[in-house]
Parts: sequence; structure tokens; C-alpha cells
Amino acid sequence: MNEPGWERKLVEQLAFESLKEQRRRRRWSIFFKILGFGYVGFILMMVWGWDRGEVATSDGAAHTALVQLDGVIGGGDEVNAEQVILALQAAFDDAGTRGVVLRINSPGGSPVQAGMINDEIRRLRAKHANVPVYAVVEDICASGGYYVAVAADKIFVDKASLVGSIGVRMDGFGFTEAMQKLGVERRLLTAGENKGFLDPFSPQDPKQQDFARQMLGEIHQQFIDVVRKGRGPRLKESPETFSGLVWTGAKSIELGLTDGFGTVDTVARDIIKAEDIRDYTQRQNFAERFAKRFGAETANGFLGAVERFGWK
Repeated sequence: MNEPGWERKLVEQLAFESLKEQRRRRRWSIFFKILGFGYVGFILMMVWGWDRGEVATSDGAAHTALVQLDGVIGGGDEVNAEQVILALQAAFDDAGTRGVVLRINSPGGSPVQAGMINDEIRRLRAKHANVPVYAVVEDICASGGYYVAVAADKIFVDKASLVGSIGVRMDGFGFTEAMQKLGVERRLLTAGENKGFLDPFSPQDPKQQDFARQMLGEIHQQFIDVVRKGRGPRLKESPETFSGLVWTGAKSIELGLTDGFGTVDTVARDIIKAEDIRDYTQRQNFAERFAKRFGAETANGFLGAVERFGWK
């Protein structure tokens, strides 16, 4: 402080520090504003959704209605009965619809979900007798996918499509020998002798195995009945028809599982005679996909925490 001009240097230093502090505050202010806008944007996206997959509003013009089944069929999957049925209902209720095309790329899935879709197609066909329904198979139409397809008036394929797998399966793993080698003891307490039905950590029970086969046989017979009802005299049955085998599209035509070659475009143009194709497929929006994934991950994390720490 004894140096000449120290007052001026002190004032300059204080001013410089004040300027730096203002700049820091400004940067933090910008950061929190961006964060706030991002949060508001995320909330709006959750509320209104993103990639809603809504179809165009009807103008009454003649068109072919398209409903896509792309993926595994299941209650919690991208292809589920609720959304497919909503799409089908919207397609049939549109006055401009001249025919409905199901574009199927599915390896199968839940017999319950597939059965619900099959039943609804039959109901809508009976209600709208003048609107035909055609299934178009692209890569694969197996198991539950074929369960849905047989509700259509006709099924069209590519020569290399995969069709069939008319069967039912229940699978899992058995760990009893591995547990014995590791010295792990299974402690299972149940109320009800079959409550541990097909437990993978317990030896197999022949009675439970027989019961499972009987249950699978009942569901398989339901599948067979649906195929016979849908295909009628076109089906050329053999001992392998309902064995679970899969055939190419070309072979499936010979076996009466399908009716001919075709694509969505050719069916719309040459059979329905309405080249304008409108997609009625109901898709999960971003909010629904996020909520489902977030909910599953949250539940898994919670269960993991419970397993690690137990209830206190």
C-alpha cells in the first residue's frame, strides 16, 4: 500500500473481479435457461407425443387401407391387439375404404393377442361385407403371425417368404446339475403342490410335464381349428401341416396355406382397384415408448435394490 498508485491498481483489480463475476453469472444464467427450455420441451413432447403415426384425415376418396404388423405380437410389444384393432376399426369405418391390406412381417408371439386380432377381423368382415381383407406376407408370417393372416379373405406372399410354424411351444432352462456342481441348495417353499410348476431350479416332475403338454395340446388344437376355418377347402392337409414346420412362399401356395404371389401395391392396384394406399397403423408415440422403457428400468432397479438389501 506504500507503492505509488496503489489506489488505482486496487480499483482496477476490484473492477476486473466484478467483471469476471458478472460473466460467470451470465454463463450460469444461460445454462439454466437452456436447461429450463429443454425441460419444458420434454414435458410438451411427453404430453403431445412424438412420432404419433396418425393417419391422414378421411376425405371420402376411394383408397386401400393399410394396417402393418411388423414384429413380435404381444401385449407389451410394438404389435399388440389393442393398437391393431384400433387401426382395423378406423380402416373399416372410413367410407372411402375399398379394401383392407394387412402387411405382415411377424415371427409370431402371444396366441392370446393373435386370437383377439383374428376375432376382430372376422367381426369386421361380417359387419362390412363389401370390404375385403387381404394379408400380404413379406419376409415372414409364422405362428401367431399366420394365426392373424388366416382371418383374411386371401393371403399373398413372395416366393421366398417364410410361412407356417403352426404349433405351440413352451421353453426354458434347467439348472439342477449346475447347482449341484456349485454346491448350491435350492430352498423352495410353496402352498399348493404345483405352485412351483416347471421351476427351472428344481428337478422336473413327470406329472407337471404331462400337464404342460396337455395344455400346449389344447392351444395347438385351437390354432388348428382357426387355420381350418380360415382356409377351408383350400387347405391341403398332410401329417406335416400342423407339425410346426415352416415353408417358403412358393411351397405354401402348393399346400393351400396361401393363395398366390402379390405385394401391397399389386393387391391395391389389381385386386382392390384402389391404388391410393393410406396407412392406418397405430404406433406408439415417443411418450409411450419412453414411459414403457422408463417404467421397466425403474421396476428392475427397484427389484434389484430389494434383492441386494432386503426389506428393512
